[in-house]
Amino acid sequence: MDKLMIVSDPAVMMGKPVVAGTRVTVELILDKLSSGESIEQILASHTRLTRPAVLAALAFAAQAMRADTIYPTLQSA
Repeated sequence: MDKLMIVSDPAVMMGKPVVAGTRVTVELILDKLSSGESIEQILASHTRLTRPAVLAALAFAAQAMRADTIYPTLQSA
């Protein structure tokens, strides 16, 4: 049985999804990747993370985007 890699606990980081056993949020991982950091750079700065954990965060985010929700986009001027 696979151990759950992304968890949410109201007592940890206000309930935001985090990598299990850490306080590293899925949001932080996405922010770092979107700003151009590589997975290797993220792993170097967060030594408790693993490549499978980062990939699990990406999979979690992709699954969350499949929800039937309308997301407003920012209009550039």
